[in-house]
Amino acid sequence: MKKASSQDLTPAITLPSSMQNPLASFFKFMIQEKGLSPHTELNYRQQLTASALFLVRSGVTRWEDVDAAWVRQIAAQAKRDQLKAGSIALRLSSLRSFFSYLVRQGVLFANPAKGVSAPKKGRTLPKNLDVDEINKLLTIDDNDPLSIRDRAMMELMYGAGLRLSELVSLDLRDALMRKGDLRVIGKGDKERIVPFSGMAKEWLINWLKVRNQLLKGSENALFISKLGGRISTRTVQKRMAEWGQKQALNSHINPHKLRHSFATHMLESSGDLRAVQELLGHADLSTTQIYTHLDFQHLAKVYDATHPRARKRKND
Repeated sequence: MKKASSQDLTPAITLPSSMQNPLASFFKFMIQEKGLSPHTELNYRQQLTASALFLVRSGVTRWEDVDAAWVRQIAAQAKRDQLKAGSIALRLSSLRSFFSYLVRQGVLFANPAKGVSAPKKGRTLPKNLDVDEINKLLTIDDNDPLSIRDRAMMELMYGAGLRLSELVSLDLRDALMRKGDLRVIGKGDKERIVPFSGMAKEWLINWLKVRNQLLKGSENALFISKLGGRISTRTVQKRMAEWGQKQALNSHINPHKLRHSFATHMLESSGDLRAVQELLGHADLSTTQIYTHLDFQHLAKVYDATHPRARKRKND
């Protein structure tokens, strides 16, 4: 039998007016003054009602009696009810908004939920494509300009580990064809130079040969749309998803999955975390470590095999 959570419970306990009336005033204010959407109102109402029911069952019948310790207990109960981290964060967020309203109304002197942190959300990583799937996706034989452009974009994203925003912002001058270098502007306007070669370089050359067939005016963007202007992120996403279906891949194809596949395959082949960090443009090594789902066991094996004080002597 499924255990009922505090959010699932209907008010079998009737909320006292000392709890209900402030909630009613809060929602009236948020709807009329702040333009709260029906969807957000429903979420907040569910979360605040669940919090109020927990407090009443615990003997608290006035919002004025709620302190930070009670807010932490609300969060702890939500965790015991097996709510996900995002739902607990929403519960705390709704309490912070409600208590801020009560502070403005002079009911409370301070917001008791302000210093209570929500649990960290687990980071969901996309599944990478294996090499066979990459090869299947990129086996595009169509020779029309849009197909050549699309293959060039996907080859470059997988070949250089680009973010979608980095791909669409590339200009013609950023591709140093002779050297095989790509000038990329990443997050925080940080510039990095990444190498590209092989199929990525070959198909970029193929694209540059037909680019003028779509060009209108003096557009400097490396990749342009069928209308002749810089291609948009939405168009790239749409075209990649369509190619995934056309090439009969089982998983949904998106730009981030190509970047993730690049990182995974590079790390599996080289084991060089620092190099992959530089190629991806990550400021923090821990980001790369999470991004490429590198686990502690792998790090331990590298340490045992390479650190001079970790290796066992043959005579031991």
